[in-house]
Amino acid sequence: MAKATASYSYTDDEFVAAIRCGDDRALAQLYRLHLPMISHYVLQNSGTEDEAKDVYQEGIMVFYEKVRDGSLELSCQIKTYLYAVCRRLWLKRLTEKTRFGGQLDDHEPYLETGAEADLIEAEERDRRFATMSEALDLIGEPCRSLLEGFYLLDKSMQQLTAEFGYTNADNAKNQKYKCLVRLKKLFFTNYQESES
Repeated sequence: MAKATASYSYTDDEFVAAIRCGDDRALAQLYRLHLPMISHYVLQNSGTEDEAKDVYQEGIMVFYEKVRDGSLELSCQIKTYLYAVCRRLWLKRLTEKTRFGGQLDDHEPYLETGAEADLIEAEERDRRFATMSEALDLIGEPCRSLLEGFYLLDKSMQQLTAEFGYTNADNAKNQKYKCLVRLKKLFFTNYQESES
């Protein structure tokens, strides 16, 4: 049976391999496959259908990013992994809303899947990106544009020299270095403050 047919069902290993290769159909099928389970879980635990979809989408993104960057170490079924990630995400949302005071109604055994560590890692990465964004906002011009041009837009030092009016590429490189030192200082100051 060809994988292109609508009735084909991937195994967990095939899902991982297909997603790693950028197969959007496999990702879409995986999304549809386990959404009802997470929907049911969130609805049984003080949530709405929209909240269930949001939590599930976040869980799928954690899974997807781990598969794509090759760091996923799956020691259980994908279904169990997604359940563990989404369960933790939902617990976090309930805590933030301070409307949760009871027991969770679990329909799946909650196993140590590695999902907890993956989710913590994803949250920490998001926090670092947010802190870096704040530091970039504080650094001001021309440093912000110079660093974004070099690191995010992949512009050469020659392009930046012309764009910013430096006399030569060495001057542009020196300025970029000074800006980077300032950015690191701002980042680490903000990062340490956000940890306390």
